[in-house]
Formats: sequence, structure tokens, C-alpha cells
Amino acid sequence: MRTFILAAVLALPSVAAAQSVPIDTAATPETRALFTTMKARAKSGVMFGHQNTLAYGYTWRDENDGKPDRSDVKDVSGKFPAVYGWDVMDLFGDTRPGEMASPGSDRLRRYVQSAHARGGISTFSWHMKNPVNNTDAWNTTRAVEHIIPGGRLHDAYKAQLDEVAAFFLSVKDAGGKPVPMWFRPFHEHTGGWFWWGKGNTSAQDFKALWQFTVTYLRDVKGVHNLLYAYSTDVFDDKATFFEFYPGDAYVDMIGFDDYHSIKHTANARTFSKRLKSVAKWADERGKIAALTETGLEAVPDPKWWTNILLPGLKATKGISYVLVWRNANPAYDRKDHFYAPYPGQASADDFKAFEADPLTLFEGDVPVKSN
Repeated sequence: MRTFILAAVLALPSVAAAQSVPIDTAATPETRALFTTMKARAKSGVMFGHQNTLAYGYTWRDENDGKPDRSDVKDVSGKFPAVYGWDVMDLFGDTRPGEMASPGSDRLRRYVQSAHARGGISTFSWHMKNPVNNTDAWNTTRAVEHIIPGGRLHDAYKAQLDEVAAFFLSVKDAGGKPVPMWFRPFHEHTGGWFWWGKGNTSAQDFKALWQFTVTYLRDVKGVHNLLYAYSTDVFDDKATFFEFYPGDAYVDMIGFDDYHSIKHTANARTFSKRLKSVAKWADERGKIAALTETGLEAVPDPKWWTNILLPGLKATKGISYVLVWRNANPAYDRKDHFYAPYPGQASADDFKAFEADPLTLFEGDVPVKSN
């Protein structure tokens, strides 16, 4: 039986107890529980995640305010994802021109609380606007050097972190306890398309930004319901993966985003090698491993889930979750920019087979919350 019992986590022994603990020594019991259970469960199953899954789907939007929750994943498989992806930019309304409006903090808070009430796990990335010219995350004007300690925009960055901290602290369960969440800032930094990416900042400044961000949220703002995830884009060796790594004292999870090597079976060996490497490095450091973003846009291959994604996951032990990107709604957003199937989509039947496999864990396999 596939189970993921968050309520029982505190009774589980930690793996390599001296290392496999959250970096925040003052983390809430629920946050420590989440870390311990995710690491233990990664030995036998991989949780499935989907970005913005409650906010909108391919044919609908804004149906989850005071109504039963909806998700394209649930519409196809009968189950919600186990992991819910969100973005801090939605607190600030920082979406790109032509994309769907941000849900705002109140709606976003309700989404996280709704997921948590069913036993789901939320993880936040941050497509932060370029702070130098107030454009977007994809504007590569050098900025990191200006927001780290000593930079001319450091106080402005702290003001944004104040808002981020207030939001994370405000997300509470029915009993008034802070909901544990993952924070995955400055992702895909091994690529050069974001202002924090390689070529747009130095490894030294990136590390300083990461370390300050964690320290400020944790030690200054008292946010103790966060776990921190470091995720690169695709990589070919250990040196590339760890070039910008801020250190074990500032990271709870290591992972990578891969939209490149999961398109065809010809790439299966490369995909599997990367998964195995991350799982190995995470285990050596007492961290959790994940495939933090992936997917095939518009999923044109009707057997992609069981012929491409699933074999790679099966060949690797220790991957906690896999998250596919969002399902944009073409009535309000980009056409055919979706990564999970919707009813009637070409890969919908194969997705059902993917869900039914004993390896994959959906929210129906995560039935108990941690109140």
C-alpha cells in the first residue's frame, strides 16, 4: 500500500541522524517532520507535483474560491498532485506581460492551506523582477551585486524579504500552526536566462545572496516553517552542479530542472545519469533530492509519461518528487503552454497509467495531514 503519513513523521528515525536534519535548528516540529518523512519516503516512492495546479487549468480558471478544489491533474487521474508548485512573484503581481494575472497573497494563501489540509506539500520558486530596472526575471542586467550586503539596493531587497516573510508566517493550518513549505529561490542559475544566472553574476556573489536570504528569513524575521531547496538547470558534471552551491548549512534539498533530456528515449541515459548523481550527492550530504521541474510542453507524445519519465524515475532510488510545469489557459495566456494533461488530451490515458504505477505518489496516497 502506498502511504505517506505526515502525522506519523515525528516517530520515524532520521537517516544518518547527525546530518539528515533541517538547516534551521529552530524549525517547527511540523517542518522537521516534513523533512524527515520526505527523506524516508524517497526510498520507495516519488511524489508527483504540478505548478499552479489549483489556480487554473487548460480550460478553466479561478474556480477554487469558496468552491470544491479543481485541478487538471485531478480531472484526469482522480487525484490531486502530492506536491503543489507556487511562485513568490504572485505576491507582488510580477507576471510577464501577456500572462495570466497573479492570484495575490490572499488567494495564494488559501491554495496552500487547501493543499495542506489534504496532506499536500507546497514548494515556492521566485521569478523575481530584476531589481535594477524593475523589468522581469528574464532581464539579464547585472543585479545580484547590488542587492547583497553592501549593495546600493540591499535595503530594497530586505523590504521585499519582509513581505515574503510576512506571507510565509501567515500561512497557518486549521489549528493555527504555521504550514511547513519549501522555498526554492534563484533556480536554474547554471543557465544564463535569469539575472541571477551564470554569466550575469559571480559564484561568490550568488552564494552571498543565497546565504543572506536564508539567514535574514530564518534568523532576523523568525520564519521557521521553511525548508530551502537548491536547484540547477541541467548539468554534465559535479563541478558544474556545485559551482554556485552556498554550502550545506544553507540547503535542505538539492535538485535540478530538466526540460532538455526528457524529450526522447534517445536521451534516457543522460536523464538517468543526472537523477542518479543528484540522489547520490543528496544522500552524501544528508539532503533530500528532487527533480524540481520538468515536463514536455503540450505533451504531444501519447506515451511520454510511461515511456520517458517513469523509466528514468524507476532507475533511480532516492528522488523525493518530480514536478511538471503549469497548464496555461489559452483564453488568458499562452497557447499550448501546458505540461500536465487535461481530459481528452493525447497523453491523458497514459497519465492514468503513470499514476497507477506503485512508484508514483499522488495526494490520494498522501492521506493524512500533520495537525
